[in-house]
Amino acid sequence: MHHLPATLLVFLSMLSQVFGGKVLVYPLDGSHWVNMKVLVEELHTRGHNVTVLRASNSWYIKEESPFYNSITVYNSGGIGKELLDTFAKHILVIRREKLSFWTHLTLASEVGTVFEEMHRNQLVLMGKIFENKDLMTSLQTAKYDLVMTDPAFGGGFFLAHRLGLPLVLNVRWTIHGEAHFEIAPSPLSYVPVPGVELTDKMTFVQRVQNIMGYMFSHYQRARFISSHYQSFCNKYFGSEINYKSLLQDADIWLMRNDFTFEFPRPTMPNIVYMAGFQCKPAKPLPADLDKFVQSSGDHGLIVMSLGTLFSHLPQDITEEIAAAFARLPQKVIWRHMGPRPVNIGDNTLLVDWLPQNDLLGHPQTKVFITHGGTNGIQEAIYHGVPILGLPIVFDQPDNLSRMKIRGTAKLLDIAELNSTMFLQALEEVLYNSSYKENMQRLSKLHRDQPMKPLDRAVFWIEFVMRNGGAPHLRTQSFRMSWIEYYCIDVALTLLIIVALFCFMIYSIIKCLCCKVVFKKKIKSE
Repeated sequence: MHHLPATLLVFLSMLSQVFGGKVLVYPLDGSHWVNMKVLVEELHTRGHNVTVLRASNSWYIKEESPFYNSITVYNSGGIGKELLDTFAKHILVIRREKLSFWTHLTLASEVGTVFEEMHRNQLVLMGKIFENKDLMTSLQTAKYDLVMTDPAFGGGFFLAHRLGLPLVLNVRWTIHGEAHFEIAPSPLSYVPVPGVELTDKMTFVQRVQNIMGYMFSHYQRARFISSHYQSFCNKYFGSEINYKSLLQDADIWLMRNDFTFEFPRPTMPNIVYMAGFQCKPAKPLPADLDKFVQSSGDHGLIVMSLGTLFSHLPQDITEEIAAAFARLPQKVIWRHMGPRPVNIGDNTLLVDWLPQNDLLGHPQTKVFITHGGTNGIQEAIYHGVPILGLPIVFDQPDNLSRMKIRGTAKLLDIAELNSTMFLQALEEVLYNSSYKENMQRLSKLHRDQPMKPLDRAVFWIEFVMRNGGAPHLRTQSFRMSWIEYYCIDVALTLLIIVALFCFMIYSIIKCLCCKVVFKKKIKSE
């Protein structure tokens, strides 16, 4: 009998393999792979067979993994680390200037130009995949149940259409911008456009600003993105298909945020919110880190990480930050890849990498200093750690502005940063209890839900496998023209009918009046 548990375990494992599905993943590299990997590993744990289609020059997506099989396609372009490093340094140079209208325009232009090159490279890679007959045949014969992709860069939705497979998106951003704007009603009167840093309560001037931001985003899309994707679509699927409809036709949109972070807004039945799905209870720290953290005593710990792109700040900024840290009684763990600051204090530990989730979940951690990436903010919310924000580019200013509005973060402009300003802001977050209280309230709201976000995400992925898609949840609104969508044709038709009716009544009354006048005239004669 003592062999029964092991036998049962083997039996259950066999059952999971029998009922497991086959998932083809077309991921995005960099930090986006960090959260996609969480889904891949969870699907593998639940008995599904996962295949990752990766580029040969991927710098995060490894060819060998115990959690997935990989198919590698040769690529010399794409989102290379060198390109992103050069881009990050250039953006930091621009951001050192005081923010103004022209600085914003310059930033937008630089980001648009680099993104255009990345989009073009991604389409070249997808073209190589489509034109590799052996590869496409093997993908067809493998009989996958669905394609899962991150649509911040295109390719995955083209692949799903070519293979005729259901599509699941791991998404916050699409090739066009924030994903809600792709399929959900987004009234500009109370839904702020990403980049304008507004709330859902706007004044008249702010609504003007929001509409201008929306128009500018459409201009950016037309200038840098749309033509490349439509040309690809024309080449491989014909001009009668609009590339945007292939994206909007996705079965499930696994959204990497929720309404503890996002402002209330209209949504759609196939949008599944899974904010914080990558978060988990903190694990014990490595011995060397744990010793350093425990040495912080009652003062506690400060964790600083500016993500992959901005882990190497300009040396003068680094020196200012290091000088501020040296004046604090707290211990500091700082992910920093550049030269060691000359004035660094004994209380500061520089590391190339840190277990961010585990450090944020440690009871000694008092403040998280971040650039405002989505993953880091979600982990801070999950663990209830207040934020000192240094927004630089992309979605970072918007993300951190949401935290500031909720009273959970203090923000600094990197263009004006000096040691005194940095120290004052950090001490405010450390010693003003409202920041911690507000973040813990947000954490409580985030955790108070019927099932874990990761479980919800996997349920809907498996739902698509079981049912061969989820067409009953997809809206047809995006297939309408703007005239049909806003019922302009109906309104004009009704207006014409009312106008004709009024004209008829007017004509009848005029005719009757004329007859009465005519009769009176005859009698008088």
